Amino acid sequence: MAGLKELRSRIAAIKSTKKIASAMKMIAASRLRRAQEVLAKNETYRHSVYKALQTALELMKEQKEDGIILPPICCPKEKKQRFLLVVLSSDKGLCGSYNSAIGRAAVNRIEELLAAKKEVKLITLGQKGFNLLRRNYGSLIIRNDCSVVNQGVDYVEALDLANEILNMFNKDEIDVCEIVYSGFKSALNRETLSRQVLPFDLDFLCVKEKTPSSYDMEPWGEELTETLVDMAFKEFIFDIMINSQASEQGARMSSMDNATRNAGEMISKLTLKYNRLRQSAITTELTEIIAGAEAV
Repeated sequence: MAGLKELRSRIAAIKSTKKIASAMKMIAASRLRRAQEVLAKNETYRHSVYKALQTALELMKEQKEDGIILPPICCPKEKKQRFLLVVLSSDKGLCGSYNSAIGRAAVNRIEELLAAKKEVKLITLGQKGFNLLRRNYGSLIIRNDCSVVNQGVDYVEALDLANEILNMFNKDEIDVCEIVYSGFKSALNRETLSRQVLPFDLDFLCVKEKTPSSYDMEPWGEELTETLVDMAFKEFIFDIMINSQASEQGARMSSMDNATRNAGEMISKLTLKYNRLRQSAITTELTEIIAGAEAV
C-alpha cells in the first residue's frame, strides 16, 4: 500500500536525521568540555592579572596624595557620541535561539543609540549575526568576518580584536566600544550581554581581597600601571570571546539533544501508526480471502 510505503520512507528519513543530530550533539559536547577547560584555566590567569593591577593602584594611591594618572583607555571622552558595537555570533545554525538572542540584543542597542542621536559603527564576527543585521543596518557595518569559535578561540585572535578597537579608540575614531555576546553560565544557561570595553572601566576588576602593604614593584609609577591595564584589557577581551565560544557549544549541544529526543518520539509514533495500518491491511486481506472461500 502507498500509505505503508510512505510511512516506511518517513521513518527511515527520521532515523537518519536522528543519527546526524546525535553525532552533532556528541561533537558539541566534546567542544564544550574543551571550552570549559579553557575557561577554568583562564580563571587563574585573569585573577592574577586583575589582582596585580589592583595592588599597583592601591599602592600608588597611598603614595600619591594628588591622585594617580590612569592610561588613556580608562579615561572617558567628553562627547560619547561615536559608538562601536562588536557582535559575536556563530557561522552555523542548529544552536537553538543562540544567534537570534544575540541579534535581538544588538538591534535593541543599535536602536537605543540611534534614538539618542549617536553615531554607530558595527563589526560582526560570525555570519549569522551579519545576516541578521545587514538588511536594516548594512551601512553601519565596517567589517564582517567569520566567527573565531569555528576552530576554537586562540589568545592571538583576542589580541587582534583588542588591538583593532584600541587603534580606533586611540585615533579618536570612536568614543565608546561595546561587545554584544552570550555569557556562559552552564551548558543550559546563557546570558546575552552588551558590555562596554572602552573606555576600560576598572570597576570590573574588583578583587575582594586585602592587599598586603609590603609590596615592592618595578618599574614604578604610570609605566607599570599602563602595562598592567593593557594586560588586563586584553585578558578582558579574551574572557569575553571564550565565554562566547562555550555558550555557542552549550547551545548547540542542547539543541541537538532536543532534536535527538524529538526524532525518537516521532519515530515511535510513526512506527505505531505503521503497525496499525499494516495490521489493518492484513485483516482486510484475510477477510477478503475468507469471504471468497465461502462464496466458492
